Amino acid sequence: MNKRSVLQRVCLVFFMAGTILTAAFQEGTGRASRLTYRRSEAMIAMRDGVRLHTVVYAPENAGGPLPFILNRTPYGAGGDEKGHPKLRGSYKELADEGYFFVFQDIRGRYGSEGKFVMMRPPRDNSDANAVDEGTDTFDTIAWLLANVPGNNGRVGMLGVSYDGWLTVMAMLDPHPALRAVSPQASPADMYMGDDFFHNGAFRLSYGFEYVSRMETSNVDFHFRFDKYDTYEWYLGLRALANVNAKYFQGKLPTWNDFVAHPNYDAFWKKIAVTPYLTSVTVPTLNVAGWWDQEDFYGPLAIYKTLEARDAGHKNFFIAGPWNHGGWARDGSSLGRIKFGSDTGHYFRENVQAPWFAHFLKDKAPLELPEALVFQTGANRWMSYDEWPPRRTSKERRLYLHPGGTLSFDPPGKDAGEEADSYVSDPTHPVPYRMRPVEATYDPRGSGWYAWQVEDQRIAHLRPDVLSWETGPLGEDVVITGDISGHLFASTTGTDADWVVKLIDVYPEDNGADPGMGGYQLMITGDVVRGRFRGGVERPAAVPANRVCEYVMDLHQNDHCFLKGHRIMVQVQSTWFPLYDRNPQRYVDNIFLARDSDYVAATQRVFGTKRFPSHIVMRVAER
Repeated sequence: MNKRSVLQRVCLVFFMAGTILTAAFQEGTGRASRLTYRRSEAMIAMRDGVRLHTVVYAPENAGGPLPFILNRTPYGAGGDEKGHPKLRGSYKELADEGYFFVFQDIRGRYGSEGKFVMMRPPRDNSDANAVDEGTDTFDTIAWLLANVPGNNGRVGMLGVSYDGWLTVMAMLDPHPALRAVSPQASPADMYMGDDFFHNGAFRLSYGFEYVSRMETSNVDFHFRFDKYDTYEWYLGLRALANVNAKYFQGKLPTWNDFVAHPNYDAFWKKIAVTPYLTSVTVPTLNVAGWWDQEDFYGPLAIYKTLEARDAGHKNFFIAGPWNHGGWARDGSSLGRIKFGSDTGHYFRENVQAPWFAHFLKDKAPLELPEALVFQTGANRWMSYDEWPPRRTSKERRLYLHPGGTLSFDPPGKDAGEEADSYVSDPTHPVPYRMRPVEATYDPRGSGWYAWQVEDQRIAHLRPDVLSWETGPLGEDVVITGDISGHLFASTTGTDADWVVKLIDVYPEDNGADPGMGGYQLMITGDVVRGRFRGGVERPAAVPANRVCEYVMDLHQNDHCFLKGHRIMVQVQSTWFPLYDRNPQRYVDNIFLARDSDYVAATQRVFGTKRFPSHIVMRVAER
């Protein structure tokens, strides 16, 4: 008998003993499932002998064989004899339906053996002994099918964020029993638009705090800031080279990867998921939130890549008015923005639960459009037979005119070469949210979770922020689908960041909700680093005082600018400490920049016939 067989038999004994010893749960939060579940634990051996801590919840009196719902996570399988928190909360609608629920710690995290590797790259298939998250999922499913009695031979998988990425990894070379997957807020490319970089600009506070949390010996570690307002702390940090010099001392692998790979090279390409999505056959439910503060780029990229090969119509897209994972909670509001209904419950009850029941239990025909998205502003669910809906929308351009005017009319021939300007000073960066900026995961509470819906008057009228605005709209304007920014600008420096935000400005007299009068709600926004204007693989100094075009993907949306509202665009060059400060003097590697490299620069943004800065959007046809 080989080593793996012996380990599996040992794990089976442990699993069965756990089933006998654990108690059922029915109580907890007032939202208990109608079914009673029993908890068991196992250490499941992978093909290389490493054992992964796994928790199984089995329903009692199920009345027949049931499928599995599997969730793999670096954040702790958790739960106790009263049940897993997800079964009483975000999985309640699934728990009511009845499944075996399986939660597993990935390698090197919490109760599992092995070494944790951040975003472990897919294995080399030519190496028969190689392992990755896909093989660990495959081996786990094989074990569950063989050792958990009463299953129907089918498995579904879902997860949010890192758990969503683990779901994607399981899709690449899936176990035959994996019949339905839902990657939710999964990152797709950590350099191009997800957690760590956006278009080459480094996500400072998130990168620093997430890496320190995940790669220290204590799995529950939180970096201890000596200032409550981390805006001040990061400003005091000064140049990025001080991170290793003062705090990490070269001990955290992912931070060292940031330093070693400041450009989009083979390292980043290897862990980007879309190149691997060439032969996915598992039905896929992609889920995104319009105001996801961590991974909005990923779900769009994954859906688009899968859709290009979806001959069997098994790839679907869902987006709602949520922050990161907001569909797992009450979705009736986000910050001060109200949506008129609990959109999270609607998704879980009417989309997620029927989706898995259809593919795992052969329940009624699936009545789900290609894309189901929540149109903010109008606060209504919209069904589309394609995403983005190009056949029912047309491209329009919203032009930035000199002096702060925003219009669908292009600049006239006599506009001259006027430009709006500001001084960008790295020593006084624009805060990305209201101060104090609490630590990202501050247990006392943090504005991180809803910062994207904060009132953008925090930046409006600052001397280092430019704003352009339409007059009050005479009719509703619905944008649906792709949005991009095209900025013609110059700088007195030799590098620069350009932040572009598209904003819905509420009427000053806001009727039934006067407290929202004049509110500036960001619909979308992103940054481009000037050195990468020719591509993220080819950094180059920006020619001082020369007008260059900067093009940025502002992603997608479905939003109704209501009659009487205004449309605004804001442009700035710092967004701190969400993004690191660009020195504005070109250096080969900003992670190694010196304090003296950071200089102030004058930025000029043009809105003329020759240099027509504008936003490209798809506007729904009436």
